[in-house]
Amino acid sequence: MKSNTDFQQIERFKEDLDRCTKCGFCMASCPVYREERTEGSVARGKIMLVRALLDGEITADEMAEQLDRCTLCLACTENCPAGTRVPSVVAAARADKVRLKGLSFPYRLVYRWLLPRRRMFGYTLRLASWFQGIFLPRTEGTIRHLSFFLSALGKGRHIPQIAPRFLRQTVPEVNKPPAGVAVKYTVGYFTGCMTDFVFPELGEKIVSFLNRNGVAVVVPRGQGCCGAPVFLGAGDFATGRRMADANVKAFKELDYIITDCATCASAMKDYVRFLADTDERKRDYAAYAGRIKDITEFLVDVLKLPPSAYRVAPEYRGKTVTWHEPCHLGRYLGVREQPRQILKSIPDIKYVEMPDAARCCGMAGTFSINFYELSKKIADKKVASIAATGAGIVVTGCPGCELQLIDGTRRHNMPQKVMHIMELFE
Repeated sequence: MKSNTDFQQIERFKEDLDRCTKCGFCMASCPVYREERTEGSVARGKIMLVRALLDGEITADEMAEQLDRCTLCLACTENCPAGTRVPSVVAAARADKVRLKGLSFPYRLVYRWLLPRRRMFGYTLRLASWFQGIFLPRTEGTIRHLSFFLSALGKGRHIPQIAPRFLRQTVPEVNKPPAGVAVKYTVGYFTGCMTDFVFPELGEKIVSFLNRNGVAVVVPRGQGCCGAPVFLGAGDFATGRRMADANVKAFKELDYIITDCATCASAMKDYVRFLADTDERKRDYAAYAGRIKDITEFLVDVLKLPPSAYRVAPEYRGKTVTWHEPCHLGRYLGVREQPRQILKSIPDIKYVEMPDAARCCGMAGTFSINFYELSKKIADKKVASIAATGAGIVVTGCPGCELQLIDGTRRHNMPQKVMHIMELFE
């Protein structure tokens, strides 16, 4: 295999590229291959395409769409006898393509100019929300990155409303426990785009829950997007690096960094893998990653709360609840038992395990926008699993998955309410 200086990022992950033995075990687990049944859709096929790219047999443009037809769900790695991290190779190939060809419009405008400017991004969403109220159907919830989702309007996507007030407008920067409650930890709350701009009521509940249980919560105003759609989805490592630097700076000197979004948590833990181009960044990113905790992981492993701490909201008491495990929560972060432990310990609800609970729902950020019809087919399998549980409520640990499940259940006229696990509680 030829070495090619044009593909510096791919060369960084050449060990994963060479580890693949083309055995085909990935075929049974890949959500895209399950629907398309083409070699280029599966992990093994993508590895072969990248090898052909390095050997000069194809161009980056010729394989670009197949690179994008990947949810980065890590199911292939989980089922690979050799442990090949194909998503790392895919992300690296995307980065080399961007370095050589640049970003296309409108992604260049949104990712490099709008998303890094948090206040401007909020103003843009404000404007979009005004048009949404006039032109778009009103459904449950709120949404991030509306401009990208507009392309799915004619395809049947159920688009929720944008929040009238963002989270940073509804909670102060420093939130202390009530009088008489001792402070156990002081944590930073990484709100992400979805909770900040879309589901602020979720963020308010998390801040209140943590305060009630002795945790002071800082919501740094300097934080921004985690960068997942930018450096992992689009391959723009340079812009992703600027976002990472801003987040690392915003969360200095806090005990932990708490997230309610599995995608945000896994992306930020991956700063060191993909974006650390200097020894200083490697050190800073590694230290930052070591303090990141999913909210359920923090409640179970750090706070070690008893079941009595989880007071179910009155409207959900007595309901049957099932759990959708986000790919980034289970396979990337290894957080699998903690949310289930919480749900099983609560006497006020009945918990039912979902068949194939860890199966990808097909959201995967911009994947579900660029390939919405394919995304729907993947989601339909998840919707069937939800129906099989007989549950009235589906909870998850990723607002992106929540959006996809809302869309899927509404398309099938199903009655289930979809929410984040923390929304179950008072």
